[in-house]
Amino acid sequence: MLRRRLAGLLARNRHLVRQLQKEGALRARAEQRVAELEQGRRPVTASNSSLPPSANPIGARPPVVKRPTGRRPGGQIGHVGKSRVPLPPERVNVVVEHRPGACRDCQASIPADAPGVAVVGRRQVAELPPVAVVVTEHRALACRCGRCGSLSRGRIPPEVATSVIGPRLSAAIGLLGASMKGSKRAIATMMREVLGCPIALGSVSAREAELSAALAGPYQTLVACAARSTVKYVDETGWKLRGKRRWLFVSADREQVVFRVDPARTRGGFKALLGGGRPRGVFCTDRAGIYDMLKLTDRQLCWAHLKRDLVAATERGGAGEAAATRMLSVCHQMFELWHRFKRKEVRRASLAAGIEPLRLRLRDALADGAACGQRRTAGLCRALLTREAALWRFARTPGLEPTNNLAERMLRPAVIWRKKSFGSSSRTGCRYVERMLSVTETLRLRGHAPLAYLAGAVAAYRRGEATPAIGPRLDVMRTKLRKVA
Repeated sequence: MLRRRLAGLLARNRHLVRQLQKEGALRARAEQRVAELEQGRRPVTASNSSLPPSANPIGARPPVVKRPTGRRPGGQIGHVGKSRVPLPPERVNVVVEHRPGACRDCQASIPADAPGVAVVGRRQVAELPPVAVVVTEHRALACRCGRCGSLSRGRIPPEVATSVIGPRLSAAIGLLGASMKGSKRAIATMMREVLGCPIALGSVSAREAELSAALAGPYQTLVACAARSTVKYVDETGWKLRGKRRWLFVSADREQVVFRVDPARTRGGFKALLGGGRPRGVFCTDRAGIYDMLKLTDRQLCWAHLKRDLVAATERGGAGEAAATRMLSVCHQMFELWHRFKRKEVRRASLAAGIEPLRLRLRDALADGAACGQRRTAGLCRALLTREAALWRFARTPGLEPTNNLAERMLRPAVIWRKKSFGSSSRTGCRYVERMLSVTETLRLRGHAPLAYLAGAVAAYRRGEATPAIGPRLDVMRTKLRKVA
């Protein structure tokens, strides 16, 4: 009898233990769900998401908080002053001389044609002329031969007859749309009211189409150069084609920038960005799945993206907060070490040595976070554990940075263009966006003036010649010239 009662008590105890475990699991899931709902109600800011700082909600803390220095705003005592440097005489269009009308001592009048002794004051004033556009009328004349009396007709050159808009003005129209982000109606208003040259909206589109055709060759050259570069920073953002979703990819390095509009955010679109071949070199990317086709040894994950995700994980709280806090501490120490390396306070060997303990600490924190039981934080940690080798590639690769900020800076003008123009209305417009953004951003990256190059490209296209290639970086050219000298 006693044995049966003992067996019954043991069975009941096991039942209660199982029931308690079940209730504990239900409670843990409920707490996790409540934490996720509370996180959903928290404001999404630039510090815990990919939201740009310009779209931060009112009252949100800025992503970078500068500590007050206690100094007054403006120029500080002892700083190197800057002033307007007068233009050289060859850059001055008009010179107006102001002569004294009478002698300062005897008050005798001074003739207007009296020779000047010295220049005692200069003031250069820049002004926009009433009509800034020069209109040239080309006339084809018929002349009679003095020998046989027949008439011969002159011909207007083909490059002149191509368009009523000159190459430099055509380049300015394209630059106003692509670089200054003006709409076609705004460009027409600028041409009419500021430059004194009325133009139809259709002419603006025609000039953009011509400029796109002129830049086809340089764009393909940039694609080939980008595919061969050793280190590349790749990113993507949304675009529109007749209101439908498209993706704008970018590949940037220290020499060139390449854009491409693709129908989908796929691995095929990523490969097409660099000419369609097998990706070569080292890539700095975010953690999007399309980049998993790259080898971990050829990939660097962006720490700026990771930092925002870790901030969001700490704000979620719960079981994963401790691990996320440890990972965020590693992130801060890594950036501090990297900035010291950029300031040349430590060498690359010291950078690699300082990275090693951080790598071990991060791996331990990732393992704890993967087992924390909080769905989103655990998923982030598991994803990072499988890609852990791609977090530290920058420590041993010259020219590679731990963030993808270069690609994001290149995408910023494209995002503003998309928001103001709502994307493209045709595939031809998408090609124009690719070529204009690629060429203008590459020109700025290399230190060249976009307007002069675009004008030369249009002029060469109208003559039926090949568009000239974009020159190398000006700082590299100056270094080579100094070495030769």
